[in-house]
Amino acid sequence: MSQPEMQPGGQAREERGEASRGDLTGRPFPLGDWGQPAERLDELYRWVETGALRTVAWYLSDRVWKRRAGRVLRLTAAAGFTAGAALPLADLTGVLPGAAGWGYLALLLGAAALGCDRWFGITSGWMRSVATAQELQRRLQKLQFDWASESVREVLGPAEGTAAEAAERCLGVLRRFSEEVTELVRAETADWMREFAGPPAPLAARPAPLPPAPFRAAPADPPASSRSPVPPGARPTMPRQRPPEPPR
Repeated sequence: MSQPEMQPGGQAREERGEASRGDLTGRPFPLGDWGQPAERLDELYRWVETGALRTVAWYLSDRVWKRRAGRVLRLTAAAGFTAGAALPLADLTGVLPGAAGWGYLALLLGAAALGCDRWFGITSGWMRSVATAQELQRRLQKLQFDWASESVREVLGPAEGTAAEAAERCLGVLRRFSEEVTELVRAETADWMREFAGPPAPLAARPAPLPPAPFRAAPADPPASSRSPVPPGARPTMPRQRPPEPPR
């Protein structure tokens, strides 16, 4: 199967700046005439690459303000905790009389800054977005080299198998990459949901398991006797014995 020149990232790189900061909604699948499969495969590749670059741009669009806001909140928390520990000591030593009250206020400010950072997930969201974008870029680079390898294989030949097998192999490469991108986005969303989920119930609030019942040995069965049981109220009878024989 002969394929035209497939330049990874040609049209997609031109559309890199077109991704808006909306939701990651789906896109219509490009349907067309498969009379010329090489052109259709090239169109599908550009569609997949554009979607991946759009996802990367979505994750990196708010990393700047999240990074700055996270740094400001962490610096505020560190300064508040440091001042909250130093001002009461200065009050005790007499260096700054009456500074203990300001120390408590500084502690409150530091705790509020740290709580806002954790509650709104600013620092963790920034790190999660950067990590996801880097992983997406790594997978995209692998796709570009795999697609170039398929193109060189068909151009330089000899081609392996029929044209239908070559097209199916190319479609398999694009499908696996699309599934990997979807799985990365799903995993990042699951991490975000776990971060905002409530903590597990404490051990004291959980019902304690019932103690196991004490082990009691079953009574042993009495040994079996060859004699028949004696009815109640009757005297036991001794077995009869033969009288001794007289001497001869």
